[in-house]
Amino acid sequence: MRVSIITVCYNSEKTIEDTIKSIAEQTYDDIEYIVIDGKSKDATNDIVNKYKDMVSIHISEPDNGLYDAMNKGVSLATGDVVGILNSDDVFANRNAVSDLMAGFSYGVDGVYSDLVYVSENDLSKVTRLYSSKVFASRLIRFGIMLPHPTFYVKKECYSNLGLYKTDYRVAADFELIARFVSNGLKLNRIPKITVKMREGGISSSGLMWRVHQNFEIVRACRENNIKTNIFLVMLKLPYKLATLITRYFIKVK
Repeated sequence: MRVSIITVCYNSEKTIEDTIKSIAEQTYDDIEYIVIDGKSKDATNDIVNKYKDMVSIHISEPDNGLYDAMNKGVSLATGDVVGILNSDDVFANRNAVSDLMAGFSYGVDGVYSDLVYVSENDLSKVTRLYSSKVFASRLIRFGIMLPHPTFYVKKECYSNLGLYKTDYRVAADFELIARFVSNGLKLNRIPKITVKMREGGISSSGLMWRVHQNFEIVRACRENNIKTNIFLVMLKLPYKLATLITRYFIKVK
């Protein structure tokens, strides 16, 4: 099976080379790599062009935000399976894509796994674990979802169920997964750490963004006929706090 991996970027000169190198090191041999740049003003595109032999599609043009850029990438993808690796994330090891793709047994629509958060300036320094072990469809109503950067799904699912909704500011990934799960997609968990994610990002950049995200989660659930309210979503806080103590027990090769 061919997998299309999409990296969306904008002024990412400090991190995107790490992202590209982590893809270049993968042992899986049928990868279509797509880079969607939002017309960066720094050296991002110069760095991408250094690796043009391994980049299948490279577009640099203005967009309407992160999720619009993701939609461009999904629409251009020709692989059987589509996944997204953000421009400040890297794969955890050389076999990450192979491990994810091995999960597509008969009847499986998508796979997901674990990830670790790492220091912004030191990819070897793990700060916490985002485990997918506890994920279940019934927990979506509490705002708990699988780690989106580890989510790889058949391209046909986007064709059948739609792309990311661009009128969400921070929770379109949550909405898409809620929509896919509520439509009965069969998902397979890979019990391995496949992605390292730098600390930071729009959905974790302050209290007001957190509050906004939670209200978008409530909206996403209601749009997909999942009963919830803001008080149920706030109950995920103990789960979030629990991930903070995992930094003392994680070893990533």
